[in-house]
Amino acid sequence: MKTAFVPSSPSSSIFSLPEGRPACRFRSAIRCGWRRLVFNLLRPMQKGRLVIETPDGVKHVFGEAGCTDAVEGVFEASITVRRERFFRRCVLAGDIGFGESYVDGDWDSPNVAAVIGWFLLNIDTAPTLSGSVRRRAHGWVVNLMRFVNRAEHLLRPNSRNIARRNISAHYDTSNAFFERLLGPSMMYSSALWTKEGVTLDEAQEAKNEALCTLLQLRPSDHVLEIGTGWGGWAIHAARHYGGRVTSITISREQFTYAWDRMQREGVSDRVDVRLVDYRDIDGQYDKIVSIEMMEAIGHRYLPVFCQSVSRVLKPEGLMALQYITCPDSRYDEFRRGVDFIQKHIFPGSLLLSQNRVSRLLAEKGGFVLHRLDDYGRDYARTLEAWRRNLDSHRADMECMGFAERDFRKWAYYLDYCRAAFAMRNISVVQALYTRPNNLKLQSSFRGAKLATLKPVA
Repeated sequence: MKTAFVPSSPSSSIFSLPEGRPACRFRSAIRCGWRRLVFNLLRPMQKGRLVIETPDGVKHVFGEAGCTDAVEGVFEASITVRRERFFRRCVLAGDIGFGESYVDGDWDSPNVAAVIGWFLLNIDTAPTLSGSVRRRAHGWVVNLMRFVNRAEHLLRPNSRNIARRNISAHYDTSNAFFERLLGPSMMYSSALWTKEGVTLDEAQEAKNEALCTLLQLRPSDHVLEIGTGWGGWAIHAARHYGGRVTSITISREQFTYAWDRMQREGVSDRVDVRLVDYRDIDGQYDKIVSIEMMEAIGHRYLPVFCQSVSRVLKPEGLMALQYITCPDSRYDEFRRGVDFIQKHIFPGSLLLSQNRVSRLLAEKGGFVLHRLDDYGRDYARTLEAWRRNLDSHRADMECMGFAERDFRKWAYYLDYCRAAFAMRNISVVQALYTRPNNLKLQSSFRGAKLATLKPVA
């Protein structure tokens, strides 16, 4: 690996004191120590190319530095460090400190998503990312704040009362803000981009339709939606398929907004929005749908969720779940750690593994996975559209009271997620669950000839 800086001699130390007054020498040595420690941690990360420009104007190159142009097989990203404290924060707080330092303006990049992508490309040798071997090997050197961050995360379990606070911390930010971020559809979940040239709203409608088709909705169905959002899916289902929808949420802002929206859209006679926790639902339903609500359940309460849906779904019912997934092999790493999003965006959240969800649904409710569709790349494109909306409505958001730090936090969050989906580090699925011997599945929506048990001629 080539770098633009001259490496220290073997006899030098990261705490070698430069000439000058003792106090200045000490502070300078400490600053150099943080920087050198970060650079030493980055050197094993050889895939792609990262250029870091330090406050003194020197560019340091990590990874594949043999090509100056972006060509196939070379992944390039760049960082401009504005303040030396960036290095200290990275050492003390790992990837959370990296994100917090961006929010505070300690570094910039023309493409933050590419920077995150470079680290994900090198995940096996990244010192603080979940799933990295070096995370365990260097845990005592870097991310000393992980104990504090983990403790804060553990104080946010998704019990009934705390779950309401966790949801309110994010979703009750401002309906006006989300209208500008999400667009007219007000759908805060991955869209489905079925063809080129469609708008974000059209892609969200395609997602809604895909879930309705997956559920094989009929006018006679009574559907339970767990996680109302701002009412987009319930409106689509009621308008295009008839039937009844009972939609539950624990966000007061979303409850009020969705109820008013049902009135405006003329579907209030078919959609009943309730302020209810999933643990307290009652009745019997033909179908259940939940769109990216399950990330807010947490490891401890996922078995409770599975028992709850099993209790209220009719024996021959269908359940469609759209949820974000992490690799099964890294689930334990995710649940034992805490990242920037869990600390600053979605308190109490946890990504799920597809295997754990399906296993618990089988154990607690006798469910079987009937169909699974992966839309990870669609989510990357959805996040890109939200990021454009964030930029284009910045002036409006400033009028709402958004400060520079607020804007940078949301920008980092969206770019962080976009990189994770684009690099296939995480994904999103639509999964259809049912119970064994459900003969209603014989009603094929593909038009295929139905199977029978008549004698074979």
